[in-house]
Amino acid sequence: MESERNKRLLQDVLARPGNDVCADCGNAEPDWASVTLGVFVCQGCSLLHRGIPHISRVKSVQQETWDASEVELMAAMGNEPAKAKYEQKVPAFYYRPKHTDCKLLREQWIRARYERNEFEFIEKQEPYSAGYREGFLWKRGRDNGQFLSRKFILSEREGALKYFNKQDARDPKAVMKIETLNATFQPAKIGNPYGLQITYLRDNSTRNIFVYHSDSKEMVDWFNAIRAARFHYLQVAFPGASDEELVPKLTRSFMKEGFMEKTGPKHTEGFKKRWFTMDDRRLMYFKDPLDAYARGEVFIGSKENSYTVLPGLPPSTQGYHWNHGITIVTPDRKFLFACETEAEQRDWIAAFQRVINRPMRPQEYAVEAHFKHKP
Repeated sequence: MESERNKRLLQDVLARPGNDVCADCGNAEPDWASVTLGVFVCQGCSLLHRGIPHISRVKSVQQETWDASEVELMAAMGNEPAKAKYEQKVPAFYYRPKHTDCKLLREQWIRARYERNEFEFIEKQEPYSAGYREGFLWKRGRDNGQFLSRKFILSEREGALKYFNKQDARDPKAVMKIETLNATFQPAKIGNPYGLQITYLRDNSTRNIFVYHSDSKEMVDWFNAIRAARFHYLQVAFPGASDEELVPKLTRSFMKEGFMEKTGPKHTEGFKKRWFTMDDRRLMYFKDPLDAYARGEVFIGSKENSYTVLPGLPPSTQGYHWNHGITIVTPDRKFLFACETEAEQRDWIAAFQRVINRPMRPQEYAVEAHFKHKP
């Protein structure tokens, strides 16, 4: 029967190298295929392909009937040849999303490759490759929580991202050095599908800015422009480093975020609920997840430097409402936290342990010294 034969041939094509993972996000279950582009994709990415029906038509590999012509197209293309075609000139700094990334990043990656052909024609990369970008973003006000339109300018030449409170203002409200800049998409936290959290260091303390734009491409272009600026800055700062060494340093997602309770240095103060963000070795806590400044920051060093994390709290501890405690021991003091659930406690301990198990880099000793001398 022809349909059975086509199904067998399709399974043979699926077994070829590269076709065993999603062409778009690397997920291990490519149960769908674009019969117009000739690529195998996962279910999540197949839903995004449905957003470009003029370019991509998807079918289930297992559950739908395939024509001989469709199987022939898949055999003629496949994931590896498609990658060679659609990713010819992807800049080293451009963020390639994984299946765990937010929908926005994955959708724009798919559109950039197949709809806009950005990686076949370098001139189409100008919005994030030019070294300069300006435009308006909706920025959350530090005090009132309202989002207002603000002008932003990113300049590699000046080594900074700036924003202005008034359209005709000559002086920026804030200057964020590219050296300490980070950006990470936070749609759930910000309450907008295109929400971006930008962080930078001011007087060696972390400052948060929350922005979004109504156009998804515009937002991802800003994100990749920041990555490009960081990439070019690091190339100058570390002239011997390879692209593979620099790319992981461009932007980073937080290791873990969530609510915990904490007490003060005497351990006699009542426990207070705070929002915690683990950003590499910086553990920051905020009264509200969208606060501009942290109420405090804790440096988490390595086990070689006498940092340890323990489940539970000292027996004499009082005043906590949540029962799943964590004690972080540093050379100077103990920090006490409490989690609402055992699962949260387990996740936080795992995050702390990953950092503590990693030896400190030379530049991290300078950061640790600054924390010790904070007023």
